[in-house]
Amino acid sequence: MLHVFISGLLTLADGCIKRHREDNDNTYSYLDDKVKIITYHNKGAFLGKGANKPFVVTVISVMLTAILSIVFVITLTTKGLRALRTGLSLILGGAFSNTYDRLKKGYVVDYIVFSKAPGFLKNVVFNISDFAIIIGSLITVLH
Repeated sequence: MLHVFISGLLTLADGCIKRHREDNDNTYSYLDDKVKIITYHNKGAFLGKGANKPFVVTVISVMLTAILSIVFVITLTTKGLRALRTGLSLILGGAFSNTYDRLKKGYVVDYIVFSKAPGFLKNVVFNISDFAIIIGSLITVLH
């Protein structure tokens, strides 16, 4: 049950932040301008890939979320697998939030920029769901 709660809380929290960013388009800077909070509408996947084919990106997002949901439900009834459930709960929390955006708005709201990051990373705009998906994927793979 804890893992379902984690996934739901992550979806809810990121959704609230996204809604706030949509209502408040101000830019904020933190840590000597190293971190910025902005509002960006990403019509594609990571790095805007597929922005010219939003329907395809949405279908893939829905399919992957559905498949991962099935795997997650199966792990709930299997003893052990705590790390796998934790990883999947993080991935699903992020996936639910981002997929909801795609279905409802046609884009994902991103809002965190690391403006002093090396290379291309300084141009990438993230949201909390993205971090959850990355961390959850690492936990899942390492499991």
